[in-house]
Amino acid sequence: MSNKIDGLEIRPVRVSASTAVRKSSDSAAGKAGSGAASESDVHITTTAKSLASLEQAILDMPAVDQDRVDEVQQRLASGRYEVDPKRVAAGLLRMENELKGLDDQ
Repeated sequence: MSNKIDGLEIRPVRVSASTAVRKSSDSAAGKAGSGAASESDVHITTTAKSLASLEQAILDMPAVDQDRVDEVQQRLASGRYEVDPKRVAAGLLRMENELKGLDDQ
């Protein structure tokens, strides 16, 4: 379940291994005379860098595994495609349990 908060946009953030954000010297804090605060660096954590790297890897992956699609089409056409009902049932139960877990959040 999601709730939309007006005025906020969720946009992906690109992070590189050497990403650092520097406060600009003309910020409100800098104008107030806090020179030390305007010179501080904000460093992205290793975890955030890893997540950004994983996100990019996922975005770079094709949406469809064409080799797998071709294989299944060939097996269907030749009559060699077999369904394992136990495997299908296990997958459905696993997905149902995962969806139940989302309700608790």
